[in-house]
Amino acid sequence: MFALTQNTSRQKDIAEVLFRNGWDYMRGLITGGKPDQPRLPSPTVLCNILIELGPVYVKLGQLLSTRPDILSAKYIDALTDLQANVPPVEWSEIEHLIEQELGQAIPNVFSNIEQKAIAAGSIGQVHRATLRNGQQRVALKVQRPGIDVTVAQDIGLIKNLAELVALTDFGKDFDIVALAEEFTNALQAELDFTAEARYTETLRQNLQQSPWYNPEQIVVPQVHWQATTGKILTLQWLEGKPILEAELPSPNQAQKRRETTTLLFRVFFQQIYIDGFFHADPHPGNIFYLEDGRIALLDCGMVGKLDPRTQQILTEMLLAVVDLDAQRCSQLTLELAESGQPMSLDRLTNDYDRMLRKYFNLSLSELNFSEVFYEILQVSRDNKLRLPSNMGLYAKTLANLEGVARGFDPEVNLLNQIKPLMAELFRRQLLGDSPLETALRTALDLKSLYLRSPRQVELFLDRLTSETLKWNISLRDFDLLRLGIDDSANRLSFSIIVGSLIMGAAIISSSETSNQFSLISNILFTAASVLGLWLVVSILRSGRLKQ
Repeated sequence: MFALTQNTSRQKDIAEVLFRNGWDYMRGLITGGKPDQPRLPSPTVLCNILIELGPVYVKLGQLLSTRPDILSAKYIDALTDLQANVPPVEWSEIEHLIEQELGQAIPNVFSNIEQKAIAAGSIGQVHRATLRNGQQRVALKVQRPGIDVTVAQDIGLIKNLAELVALTDFGKDFDIVALAEEFTNALQAELDFTAEARYTETLRQNLQQSPWYNPEQIVVPQVHWQATTGKILTLQWLEGKPILEAELPSPNQAQKRRETTTLLFRVFFQQIYIDGFFHADPHPGNIFYLEDGRIALLDCGMVGKLDPRTQQILTEMLLAVVDLDAQRCSQLTLELAESGQPMSLDRLTNDYDRMLRKYFNLSLSELNFSEVFYEILQVSRDNKLRLPSNMGLYAKTLANLEGVARGFDPEVNLLNQIKPLMAELFRRQLLGDSPLETALRTALDLKSLYLRSPRQVELFLDRLTSETLKWNISLRDFDLLRLGIDDSANRLSFSIIVGSLIMGAAIISSSETSNQFSLISNILFTAASVLGLWLVVSILRSGRLKQ
């Protein structure tokens, strides 16, 4: 049924790693064991396993770190810091791949490439280079040779394991097969550097205009398309340091930190709540403080996307959290959920109330919003509600952004950063980018409603008076109710029959004049006793006498 025998040697290697680290559950699946409920090892052991399994599984762990709707916070924190301990590939192999991808000799495109990689990851490595014009310095990201073959092999095994786990309740609750498909598609997308190039260019264009910040203070590297393919990505070189390592000038250092954190919050607020397209991995290594004081966003390979409806729900959720409104939080969660029904709406509201109650005595400046949204995902998971996958990216982006901001400026107050933007955000969601167009569109809708209403009312009255009006009403568990009523009616009928037999037998017995009538009376009493006994036994066996 499951093609786990297709990669026998790879399965053996994986089983050995799992055995060495003590993850008995997954080792059992690999070797044909029964798919019981999944049992995860500790976060540290899980990270060690993924590192030993190689670059593909490290990347899988990094993708899992974007899903706090599935894993608890301790796993998310461990997987977020997961890095592959992978040495860079030899220059000779990299040189051959670059020429193969460009279809020409390297000197025709680059005047110089530093052979020593400045960074190496699970999918690719980065070299410093200079374009042929001799002036433009670039960062050249090159895919690891042969990684596409390794990814293809491991993807097949991951999908087969997902089919086994799908037989468990956990697998059914989280649709583990669809989840594996999502992760494997993301892994394959990581191999296409042109996708990252498109994301980078989209983000760069989106951030060039804003009423909330000075676009000249934020930088996204420019893509050099003439030297970019599916396996190599060439970006503008930006000179600077990771933001938490930056050395700010001494005069007005505190003010500069405050201005920088304000800039970051406004940049990401626009990405998430207005553009609906956001950089989903803003950890300290991807936010650079440049030598000229500007801020750069790097590595746009992981992005999140939000449709207008989701943006509106998340905005209202933000307000509900600030107001500590458990009932509104539960309503918005149901609106957001892709599938599933809460075991109980009261339980969902009570879970939110319990979650928010611990924030009652805190000032709003002390609220950790990313932690709150992680808890929202936990409440949804506990109530069997599956939220869209982009909610994990949204929560993780907030967590990373808040962590960077507090690390750079410990005195930052997130609420003070958000407040000035909320009124403008609601105005935009209510009126749109062009209030005049929104007003005209609303007027047209009202005109259409005004013109159609008399006819609709006339049709309704015609159907009502002609008795052709039909109501489509769907009642849940109606069949069970019908069966219960039928059962009660049958028992009532038997009770009437038994009572009638007893009354008939009593009348005959009281006016008994012959042995023949005595026999009939005894038969009626016997029949009544048997039927009555059967009725009592059936009621006792149903267990409803206690209710």
